[in-house]
Amino acid sequence: MALPKVQETRELSDDELQSQILTIKKELFDLRFKLATRQPVKPHQFKHAKHRLSQLLTVERERQSRA
Repeated sequence: MALPKVQETRELSDDELQSQILTIKKELFDLRFKLATRQPVKPHQFKHAKHRLSQLLTVERERQSRA
């Protein structure tokens, strides 16, 4: 799975952006929970989720600073 491009993120609407931020935060919580309860976890999923979250938050911040 390749890391997503930031251009794809910039094309999202504000509502889609917010829903994806919540989804990624929940995914990170679930991954940390699995790690704590010793369930099998693929370590690269942390990297992908954190990267995606940072992209989403960056685009959100860019939009707030323009407005």
